[in-house]
Amino acid sequence: MAVPPSYSDLGKSAKDIFSKGYGFGVVKLDLKTKSQSGVEFNTSGSSNTDTGKAAGSLETKYKMKELGLSFNQKWNTDNTLATEVTVEDQLAQGLKVALDTSFVPNTGKKSGKLKTGYKRDYMNLGCDIDFEGPIIHAAAVLGYEGWLAGYQMAFDTAKSKLAQNNFALGYKAGDFQLHTNVNDGTEFGGSIYQKVNDELETAVTLAWTAGSNNTRFGIAAKYKLDRDASLSAKVNNASLVGVGYTQSLRPGVKVTLSALIDGKNFNAGGHKVGMGFELEA
Repeated sequence: MAVPPSYSDLGKSAKDIFSKGYGFGVVKLDLKTKSQSGVEFNTSGSSNTDTGKAAGSLETKYKMKELGLSFNQKWNTDNTLATEVTVEDQLAQGLKVALDTSFVPNTGKKSGKLKTGYKRDYMNLGCDIDFEGPIIHAAAVLGYEGWLAGYQMAFDTAKSKLAQNNFALGYKAGDFQLHTNVNDGTEFGGSIYQKVNDELETAVTLAWTAGSNNTRFGIAAKYKLDRDASLSAKVNNASLVGVGYTQSLRPGVKVTLSALIDGKNFNAGGHKVGMGFELEA
């Protein structure tokens, strides 16, 4: 049995079908480069087509594989500086420890988190301490013969009460995944992912809130037209239809075009389009 996914990655295949390949209402540029010394640079910039607001970020990553160390620094146009130092597989095999800090020079606000994770066959555990509170976040996923069971909680030490209490069950086979979850006893959700063949992937999501008669659902699919192009489409019960087209123009150059159409108010306008460029060298 392989190591099960983390709690946040349960149902990830279905989530990716609904989220990747789209960028409604924004024009975005992502640039990834790597120096000869092994330092990775990720630069991202975007502009909202409705408000015209621009945002950007710069991220650097450096790994010292022989020591199991990695350094990650990030700055964005909100003037937030974030630094994360990670040690993996050094204190114990499968154990990951990270210190994540952020600083806003304009206001002087500081925050920090101590993150730990441990994974091996049949289980994936995680425990984070947010020093602002402090709040303890913990999660565990157990897996056996394709079946997955997970629990996630957050405990606010200042108020001495649970801030989050989530459960999940799932099943994962080679080309099929089923995921269900209950959040705080009031939010119920589920997803199904199926890889029909090498070209076609499909996903279905359902969600329901206790005390409400409104059930939310969506259907999505991704189809690989050829080695360099793919087409994505999704629709939900609010009659919002999303379509996306991704094309690799050459190695390291990818463009994504997407559109969101409001089926209930088709003639009223308000539809959104988006464009994204990804450059990697």
